[in-house]
Amino acid sequence: MAERSTAAVDVADNGDDQSLTAQADQSTADGVANNQEQETDSDAAQESTGIDGPGKMPPLELHSGHKLARRYRLEECITRLDGFSSWRAMDEKLRRAVGVHILPADHSRARSVLASARSSALLGDPRFVQVLDAVEEDDIVYVVHEWLPDATELTALLAAGPLEVYDAYQMASQISSAMAAAHREGLAHLRLNPNAVLRTSTGQWRIRGLAVNAALRGIGSDTPQRADTESIGALLYAALTQRWPYENDAHGLSGLPKDIGLIPPDQVRAGVHRGLSELAMRALANDGATASRHESPCTTPEELVKAIGEMPRIRPPEPAFTAPPDYQRTTYQQGSYGRPAPRPGTRVTQPVPVPPPPLQSRTGKVLKWAVSALLIAALGLGSWQLADALIDQGSNADDTNKTQTTDEDDKSSSAPKPSQPIAITGADDFDPMGNGSEKPADVAKVYDDAPGTYWQTDFYLSSDFGRLKPGVGVILDLGKVQEVGKVTVSFVGNTSVELRAAASDAGGQPTSFDGFSKVTQGSGESVILKPDETLKSRYLLVWLTELPVQVDEGKWRGRVVDIKVSS
Repeated sequence: MAERSTAAVDVADNGDDQSLTAQADQSTADGVANNQEQETDSDAAQESTGIDGPGKMPPLELHSGHKLARRYRLEECITRLDGFSSWRAMDEKLRRAVGVHILPADHSRARSVLASARSSALLGDPRFVQVLDAVEEDDIVYVVHEWLPDATELTALLAAGPLEVYDAYQMASQISSAMAAAHREGLAHLRLNPNAVLRTSTGQWRIRGLAVNAALRGIGSDTPQRADTESIGALLYAALTQRWPYENDAHGLSGLPKDIGLIPPDQVRAGVHRGLSELAMRALANDGATASRHESPCTTPEELVKAIGEMPRIRPPEPAFTAPPDYQRTTYQQGSYGRPAPRPGTRVTQPVPVPPPPLQSRTGKVLKWAVSALLIAALGLGSWQLADALIDQGSNADDTNKTQTTDEDDKSSSAPKPSQPIAITGADDFDPMGNGSEKPADVAKVYDDAPGTYWQTDFYLSSDFGRLKPGVGVILDLGKVQEVGKVTVSFVGNTSVELRAAASDAGGQPTSFDGFSKVTQGSGESVILKPDETLKSRYLLVWLTELPVQVDEGKWRGRVVDIKVSS
């Protein structure tokens, strides 16, 4: 194919890197090896030393402890390359770690780096590592960005082996969705490789270096959407096979065998998911491979998002069941339970049976039977008189009893039927305006009847979902179409929520937000949602419209403890 864009640049540059890496000092190499968040030496080792040709700027003379703007203290150099350097630093004003890119103000790429950083900062999408500052002062230009200590590079994840099917699916879905949003704002990445993709401890995938990484290296493209789409295809290919989809080794991954071309992932490694294999090939747009699969190539991230949406949804693996420990039966000595234990050295003796009392005398027996006979006669006489009185009373009040019985029957027939619980047979997280899922592994906790468990959303930067989307929710499957009288939802913290329902004649679980109609709404920590009219449906959507829980400074989550449905 004519263009390989970013992925091809990485491969083309790879051959000249060993000399560049050898020139780095040992401290820089150590800092690179010990940090998973910033640019690593595997990334630096793939840069061409001839991007700018003659006239490259010499590296700035900076050192650990140097301060920028009397605020950012440089601590560890991660990359020193082609006239710029990247550092881990400490923001002493906010007491947090940050990353910093630094280059001379008269560097040939200084203007484009500043412009790219400011454009990236304006995007404000939490799926990207955020640019915090972009400054020119004292003859230098520096860009400050987030530092994510809890995140792991895709490079490090793949070093242990290919990703699980669900993880690869989530990565492709989230990265494609994020890049589609960036391109709608006119921003491209052009350096989207395993070093630029991070997975946080919450399972969210984030992208670093949007526009900035390419500007630092002077990389451009006439077809930026095509370039980023092909890079996503290469990431998915690597996640499925633990191989880089080109002949040259790159990012710690072995390339494909020479002279065989680009072959589908499911031909490289056994057990690869067929749908994800085809998706990777469509993004890489290899004409021979895609033609054989009768699939059209994806040339933009938006087309890739659409293709992922048309795939059957890949569900998360079931959580592993841990068997409870064997029941420990407690045994006691026969006849000793409840008695104090004998003192050491004391001989235990069996209790001596007590003989029964002597037989009663003959006179006592006669008296006993006589008394018993008198009692039986008295009881019989009293019962006869009572029965005769009841019969007389019944004959006189026959009509009255009939009327009362009829009234009671009428009351019981007109009384409303008591509410009956409706079993929830399944649940799915629902995030149609975001990356498609929100903590799917925990969604069954909303109907497990355990008060100490809950399903929670991802975190956002404000209670209104960071202004990224109107809400997220949980879809409940009732097993069949049933008449719903009320839905009771318990939250952690006061939450605004809507109850939505699919049509009773829906052929299956809706996949879009428009497939659910609003029934009612409410707010609080325990909310009872009652339809105003008769509601018959199989699929209900509990839709959170506001996040109540601020779990950390600047981070908000929604947490659903329990959901009950009744007729």
